[in-house]
Amino acid sequence: MSLIAFIAVITVTLLLCVMTGPDRDDLGEFYTGYRSLSPVQSGLAIAGDYISAGTVLGTIGIIALLGYDGLSLALSTVLSLVLMMFLLAEPLRNAGRFTMGDVLTRRTPGPAVRITSAAVTLTALLPLVVFQLAGAGDLLAVVLGFHADGFKTGSIVFLGLLMIAYAAIGGMKGTAFIQIVKTVVLLGASTAVAVLLLERFDFSLGGLLAAAERGSGAGDAYLTAGLQFGGDQTDMISAQLTVVLGAAVLPHITMRMFTARSARAVRRSMSWAVSTVVVTCLLLAVIGFGAAAVVGHQGLVAADPQGKSAFLLVTQALLGQEPGPLGSLLFTGVATAVFLTLLASVAGITLACANSLAHDLVAHGLRRVRPSHATEMAVARAAAAGVGLVALAVAAGARHLNLQALLMLSFCVGASAVAPALVYSLFWRRYARTGLLATLITGTVSALVLMTGTDLVSGSPQAVFPEADFNWFPFTTTGLVSVPLGFAAGWLGTVLSERRGAAGAEALRYEEVEPVLLAGAPAADRTA
Repeated sequence: MSLIAFIAVITVTLLLCVMTGPDRDDLGEFYTGYRSLSPVQSGLAIAGDYISAGTVLGTIGIIALLGYDGLSLALSTVLSLVLMMFLLAEPLRNAGRFTMGDVLTRRTPGPAVRITSAAVTLTALLPLVVFQLAGAGDLLAVVLGFHADGFKTGSIVFLGLLMIAYAAIGGMKGTAFIQIVKTVVLLGASTAVAVLLLERFDFSLGGLLAAAERGSGAGDAYLTAGLQFGGDQTDMISAQLTVVLGAAVLPHITMRMFTARSARAVRRSMSWAVSTVVVTCLLLAVIGFGAAAVVGHQGLVAADPQGKSAFLLVTQALLGQEPGPLGSLLFTGVATAVFLTLLASVAGITLACANSLAHDLVAHGLRRVRPSHATEMAVARAAAAGVGLVALAVAAGARHLNLQALLMLSFCVGASAVAPALVYSLFWRRYARTGLLATLITGTVSALVLMTGTDLVSGSPQAVFPEADFNWFPFTTTGLVSVPLGFAAGWLGTVLSERRGAAGAEALRYEEVEPVLLAGAPAADRTA
């Protein structure tokens, strides 16, 4: 049934992409879908992009294995989107056109900003694609029962080719509808599993938590802080800071703000997105604690040391060895939700990378004369293929490694480079081009360099290289150091630019566009 469901999902989603994708060489249609989505559709699409495969499977796994610490990280993810809704969503919609580069060059135009923006986008998003693709083979092996290495590698290649097709054919609107379908299916499957779990414990949350504590093997430490970080509260704060500041500002999330019809529409869209993410995270928390209670720590770790298969394992445990027709249908629904989550997540991220390469790097960064719409769309589709092929090649070659470091690297770059650049660009009148470039470069480079010294890369069983030990950075994530560096670099670059008398033009330009950014006033030119 799972195999049949996968074939049906692939057929329907490809048909959706063909039917809703751009039918002519129109950049507005490819990049934004002509802002034709309703607030409900846009909100579900934002939630779908935000709830990636890493979020779904990783959240359930980390809560099942680590209890309180996993729940706190899940709530940090929700808080990140709430901050986006109240602080950045409307100014982003007002300032942007197609990509993050459009937002940043609204007041500091120039090819250097475009090129740097494209480089930061790729640095933030490519690790996320690789992380999700690398785990796809093992997950499909659990679902379909094929455990050969060739099948796992083939699954990665097949999913990679599908994500390229979705991004290249569907554009923004096509991938949005895939995200909507994925969100609905995931909510339905998660609700069913959560209800079955609560029913097993007579709908007593206390009974569920007590059983999870017994099954975790960690005793009282399971429901108290510090299990994940060995009691290091500073490391925990660093991780939460990184997730709160970095999760919601990644370019594949911010690009969804540009599809809203108006400032009012983006507010309504974000309300739907936040509500959907909150409900989903609550359901995932119940499933995570249920996995610890029903499957147990040993069973989870035996299947996957990171617990990424906990969703499937707890569903199997609830249904028993010989499930009836309804049980088989439920497991098929869960498997379909996981499959759709993988497909939709990597397709949306690939599209964001392709858009930035085509629009920021090629059309504005490297070329003095802007290419035609047809040429830029062809470049975007070719870029989707290039990004996808690189990602699937790396994922297929590294699928035996624990790539948790790549997921955290994406959040670190978002928190250290993207978040300071957006906050300064949208709200600080004095912010200059030198400060912007310093923010992007310092934040990205510091996150990359510091991440090599964390225990996610070496020196621990969960590292990429568990046998080696060149751990020199005391924290699991880089946020506690790299985020202040990113903000400080932007401030220092701006101050030095003012001393050279080079910041006046940027301040004047900000005064001109400030009503557009903060109040949504009509703009004379939204194509810069």
